[in-house]
Amino acid sequence: MNQNSSPNFAIRQFVPNDTNRVIFIWEQCDLVRNWNNPNFDIQRKLNFQKELFFVGLFNDEIIATAMFGYDGHRGWLNYFAVLPNFQKRGFGRQLMTYGEMALIERGCPKLNLQIRNDNTKAINFYQKVGYKEDAAVSFGKRLIED
Repeated sequence: MNQNSSPNFAIRQFVPNDTNRVIFIWEQCDLVRNWNNPNFDIQRKLNFQKELFFVGLFNDEIIATAMFGYDGHRGWLNYFAVLPNFQKRGFGRQLMTYGEMALIERGCPKLNLQIRNDNTKAINFYQKVGYKEDAAVSFGKRLIED
């Protein structure tokens, strides 16, 4: 399924030994929040659809992450990140396409994601790869405190 255009870029499933590097990337991309313990989030993903948790590697070093999921109705994307010094080189687009194909193979008709409204870099990226703002309001309720 790997459809990479760069011979130095590869995508594979996350493995537990990737944890520290993945959290480092999330921190560098400002994705970690006080109320979400990244170690807990990784463990939760490994307990549910771990096959949809991907890392992107450039010259065998992890530079990107993506947690895709599918609930039978919609797909979701979380923790999508590319290290800042590797952005704008097509790696994010390749990782996104890879995850989208994994969801299509499962029969997923639509992928949803949430972006903080002040994250203009992310908004611009998602628009460039074909995403549009839905006329929806996002609600959330914390069920388990980290």
